[in-house]
Amino acid sequence: VQLQACGGGLVQAGGSLRLSCAATESGFNINAMGWHRQAPGKQRELVATITDGGGTHYANSVRGRFTISRDNANNTVYLQMNNLKPEDTAVYYCNADGYTYGLQYFSSWGQGTQVTVSS
Repeated sequence: VQLQACGGGLVQAGGSLRLSCAATESGFNINAMGWHRQAPGKQRELVATITDGGGTHYANSVRGRFTISRDNANNTVYLQMNNLKPEDTAVYYCNADGYTYGLQYFSSWGQGTQVTVSS
């Protein structure tokens, strides 16, 4: 299952960006979708996840500023990022896991999109 992410860019501190990530194929059911990020010299970290039922989880560092949502009909996940801070600068990766119609489990990652927040 391939994921296509977009929406990154350069923004000043306090600004907003919206990321989106879509699964570009069919023939599967997605369970959880999420966003992770990796800053230079740091490990990849979880940002937010959302289940197929709409349950959400956020990292403490983004709770109250970021909102994750999804469009199940179009297998798309969004990340609305408000009040961005320089420490949010990172490459953001989307992730999805689930099962194909042949009941094969998958966990896929998007290609990453750069978010840069200037102070």
